[in-house]
Amino acid sequence: MQTWQKYAAEAYGTFVLVGVGTGAILGVLATEGDVFTAARLLTVALAFGLALIAGLYTVGRISGGHFNPAVSLAMFLDRRLTATDLLFYWASQVVGALLASLALAWVIGKDAVALTITRLDTRLVDTTGGIVGEALFTMVLVMAILVISKSTSYSKYLSIGLTLTAVILMGAAFTGGSVNPARSLAPAIVGGDMTDIWVYMIGPAVGAVVAWVLYKVIVTGDTDLRDDVATLM
Repeated sequence: MQTWQKYAAEAYGTFVLVGVGTGAILGVLATEGDVFTAARLLTVALAFGLALIAGLYTVGRISGGHFNPAVSLAMFLDRRLTATDLLFYWASQVVGALLASLALAWVIGKDAVALTITRLDTRLVDTTGGIVGEALFTMVLVMAILVISKSTSYSKYLSIGLTLTAVILMGAAFTGGSVNPARSLAPAIVGGDMTDIWVYMIGPAVGAVVAWVLYKVIVTGDTDLRDDVATLM
């Protein structure tokens, strides 16, 4: 397998995830306006989860199926990814997400893509609360992925997709439940609104680090992480 295939797989998988997930948002908004009901929320959460499953079954075996910079960061911390691959994975994921948002803009229009931007519900959380919320939601997802991805069964992809669905159901009302910097960055760039974008960069990054620490302590029983940190320097 060529190295470039891993990066292409990450770009493709992120394209599927962002394209299907944000496309579902536009689909439900097009039916009856801009109010999200419980049924609509479930539809969007399932769309993201099923899109992730589709991407994983399609190209997961090639790249590991991260499709999310936060996941790649955790894999790097766990020494399952090199520093070079980490940078190229991040670039590939952002490119894939941008292509998905650009495709939606070309088909439906830039204004429609703006409707898929993740934003804080300021009635419930402020910026700090948003960062903490995204960190916690990402922690749940990434912790699950760190554990489940060790399985040799292809059914693991179903578990990962359902975990993303659950996380979005949990976090959508507060922060939009992004848990994925690429998913938030692409619509923000194409839609022309970078408001709160740092929440969706910092929160998932913090969540990925916390998830890795919990994974090391709880799952592997390693309570002294100094050697692990030293190898990353």
